[in-house]
Amino acid sequence: MYQQELSDYLRIKAQALTKFRQFCDAQDGAEKGLNRGDLFYWNVYGDVSSQGGVLDERTAMPESSFTIGQRQLQIVEAGNSVPFTGKLTDLAKHDVTTIIDKTLKNDARKYFDIAAWTQFNATVLVAAPTGGNSATSVTVSTNGTAGGITNNVALGTGHVKAISDYLKEANVPPFKDDDYLCISHPSTYRNFKNQLESVKQYTMMGIAEIFSGEIGRYENTRFVEQNFIPKGGADNATTFNPYTGTAQAWANGLSSWAFFFGGDTVTEAIALPEEIRAKIPGDYGRSRGIAWYYLGGFGLVHTDAANARILKWSSAT
Repeated sequence: MYQQELSDYLRIKAQALTKFRQFCDAQDGAEKGLNRGDLFYWNVYGDVSSQGGVLDERTAMPESSFTIGQRQLQIVEAGNSVPFTGKLTDLAKHDVTTIIDKTLKNDARKYFDIAAWTQFNATVLVAAPTGGNSATSVTVSTNGTAGGITNNVALGTGHVKAISDYLKEANVPPFKDDDYLCISHPSTYRNFKNQLESVKQYTMMGIAEIFSGEIGRYENTRFVEQNFIPKGGADNATTFNPYTGTAQAWANGLSSWAFFFGGDTVTEAIALPEEIRAKIPGDYGRSRGIAWYYLGGFGLVHTDAANARILKWSSAT
């Protein structure tokens, strides 16, 4: 970290766009706090089992019931560290602590996006183009897979319309105001955006809050780009791994995953928010280090198809 003519300007490797954590909108876990155990629970209440209606004055009031489901997530530790020596600090041209602090914050940000994406990816609602190549309709499965359909077409306006209609008719609540959200890669949207250029309907008018990475709105759906979680990962994927950034393209590479979702998606239970920690110097100040540390967890709020809030555009192969 020292050369005779080393520039004073601090340069950091280009960072990917991490976007998923901002959509963990179930905020009840955000204030879990310390000294409350390692599990966080929430209840999901079902509808009354039999619909009420007109009463006959000569008969008793009907009685019914409703179900209560319970979900949980486990609080885990997460972190990473970089050790360094007192000699490096004393002789380096750049501020070692500042550089390590910045790089560790980038590392933490990526961990949170992977943890959030993993829960989004656990949704049981999965859509693929009907027959594998329909441009106007989708087939939705409720078992977490693409139902054996190999996706052979790029995401387009017809698919967005069909998915938007499905979410509305499934009574999925909007994420913000009357809008759903979709998140995917820029190239996954390319065909879709090309189609919209001709109809000039890609607008953001009337939106008060713009999400990080948001690029537009169509059919009551707002679209967000990310480029950190890798592409691919079909149902039969074997090497796809977001932790190592390993992509595994779909069989034809015409599209990649996209998540369409409404409100009450994923909760983040926080016992101790992420923080930068300095190691207590050892060996008389010669051994030092800096780490990021976090105590919390992420959980998919609704795991049953009837109440699922997230729909994944996917492929079997």
